[in-house]
Parts: sequence; C-alpha cells; structure tokens
Amino acid sequence: MRKWILFLGIVAALLCAMICSADAQNDSKSMKLNAGFITSKLKETKLFYTQVLKMEVVFENDFYLLLKVKNGTDQISFLLPNHESQQPLFQPPFNGKGAYLTIEVDNVDMVYEQMKMKKIPVAITLRDEPWGDRHFAIVDPNGIGIDIVTYKPQN
Repeated sequence: MRKWILFLGIVAALLCAMICSADAQNDSKSMKLNAGFITSKLKETKLFYTQVLKMEVVFENDFYLLLKVKNGTDQISFLLPNHESQQPLFQPPFNGKGAYLTIEVDNVDMVYEQMKMKKIPVAITLRDEPWGDRHFAIVDPNGIGIDIVTYKPQN
C-alpha cells in the first residue's frame, strides 16, 4: 500500500510539473507589448500617426487612443493626463523628452522621400551608420523621436 501511495504521489508531481511547464510556455507566447504615452494632444497625435505613419485606429474614446501598425500587431496608445478613470501612476503627462520609437521598413529611402514630399520636418536626415543601419528620424506632436530604419548587414 505504501508503494502504491508513493507511486501515485510521484505521478501527481510529474503531472503537475508538466502542466506548470506548459502554462509557462503558453504565457511567454501570449505576451504582447503596447507602449503608452500620456498626452493632452490626442487629436494631433491621431492625425500624425494615422496620416503620416499610416497606422490604424484600434480603439478610441474621449480620453484614450489605441493605434496599430497597418498589416501588423504592434500597437501604441495615448491617454489624456489626469483622467479620473486612471490610477495616479497613469495621470502625469509625458514631458516630451527621453523617448523614441523605431519603425523598421523595407525601403527607408522611399519612406524618406515620401516624408519630404509631405513636408514632414526631419530631425535627423537620411544617413548610414557604421553598424549597418540606414535611417532618418522625425518627431511626433508629443516630442517622441521616431527613428525610421532599414537594417543592413554589417560588412
């Protein structure tokens, strides 16, 4: 009887370990990042990201805007500051310094020319970096730097 109880205990422990391992693997596959910024410039931000960067609105209400990359899953959100529905952590506005986004494109030269034709101010002109990037940068209405890049293999 003792051997039987020990055997069942071992089987139960192994099953538990397998289930926990499967749950951990499933959790890591379902992780998704959504960068968010708190700003009073929701209208200007929406225009910039939908017209200049061709992103799509996923959800919008009077205090929140969620956008996604066209034909992709990457998302970014914007929230009005000091909104009563939000906890104190999510109330102070972004101060316009110290944040950037990188958007990888297939043909940075073409995107650069499109930005110039739209008369979008360019903060960093198109350039090649020693580590292989070819990129330029623009700035959104909130002061967020947007680095538009095509990665090239290093020689």
